[in-house]
This record gives sequence, C-alpha cells and structure tokens, in this order.
Amino acid sequence: MGSFQSLPDDHHYRTLSKKTGFSLEQIGILHNRFKQLSLNEEILRRDDFNKVQDLKDNPIRSQIVEAFFDRRNFHKDGVGSMEEIGFEEFLTVMSYFRAPALHTTEEQREVIRRAKLRFLFNMHDTDNDGTITLEEYRHVVEELLSRSGSLGKETAKGIADTAMLEVASISVGQMAPDEFYEGITFEQFLKILKGLEIETRMNIHFLNMDTTVLCK
Repeated sequence: MGSFQSLPDDHHYRTLSKKTGFSLEQIGILHNRFKQLSLNEEILRRDDFNKVQDLKDNPIRSQIVEAFFDRRNFHKDGVGSMEEIGFEEFLTVMSYFRAPALHTTEEQREVIRRAKLRFLFNMHDTDNDGTITLEEYRHVVEELLSRSGSLGKETAKGIADTAMLEVASISVGQMAPDEFYEGITFEQFLKILKGLEIETRMNIHFLNMDTTVLCK
C-alpha cells in the first residue's frame, strides 16, 4: 500500500516525482486533494469518489473510478482490483491524465503514448480478457474527440460511429462466416489509434483542478 505521511521535500516525494513526472509542488497539491477526498485518512475507497462533483456527470465515471483500484495500472502482471489505495496509487493513476512535459524526446513521447493507451484499453477491458468490443472502441474514440474542444458532442459521436464501422470492416469483415469475433486486442488498438493525438486529450477535472495544468 502506498501510504504517505511525509513532508514535500523528503526522499519519498522525490521518488514519486521521478516515477510520475509531477514536480514536487504538483505532488504537494495532489496530496492535499487526496487528503480532502479521504478526510485526512491514509487510504481512499471507492465511496470517497462520490464526493467528486466533477465526475458525477462524466459518462465513463465508473471506469475512471475503477481505474484507481485496478491492479493492472500499478503492476505489469497485476490482476483484479484493490479495495483501497494509498497516495502513491492515487498519484500513479493521476499521472496517466497528465500531458507530457514540453521538453520530451520522440522516444519518450512514444513510451508515454503507449502507457496512456494501455491505461485507456484497461479502462474499457472491464472483464480483463485482453479485448474490447467494437462498441467500447467507439466510446473511447468519442471521448477523446469530444475533449479536443473544437468538436461538438454530436460531431464527435458521428466520427466515432464511422471509426467503429471502419474497424468492423477491417477486423470483422475479413472473418469467415463460421468464425467468432473475439474483440479488439491491445496491439490492434494501438494500430487503429496510430494517427490520433491523445497526449493532451486525456484529462479530467478533479476537485476543481484541471489535470491539463499539471504538465508544465
């Protein structure tokens, strides 16, 4: 459990900064948010997220909340979910919603992009079978497009519907009539979203704090 009781300038803060990319100041701000949610306890439970007003109207609220407890987001071979998390787990999940730093190499951006897409994939692969459905893929695309700010919800939905049909024609259309469609794998997911810029679109408003400001 990633319990946290230390001061902003200690070794643990610095270790978390290297791991997540957040500055010491940003970690301090997030720690205050964590304490607000947990009512000054060292752990968070699912019910604590009911206090987050900004998440109440989010169409994927349940997936976002579950992501904080999904063991896959903390360990490569993680399975199942946790009942409670500490500050370190909270910070790790928040880092997925953080845009890359301004001075980031192409190689580093690609690593970040793959990690973000894996996180997105896991959010929608709720049964942890390694695949997502075409409808779940459509939902991912719609969410990413609607967060660009330049597209209305209906326009984003229309593009997402088209994207789903294109994927269906590629992955399902080539199948024999007696084959069973098993869904989109993560590698297919990577190829399908290759041309879509996601680095600055994955953000959430959290306790009156926009995660896009935590990237500088």
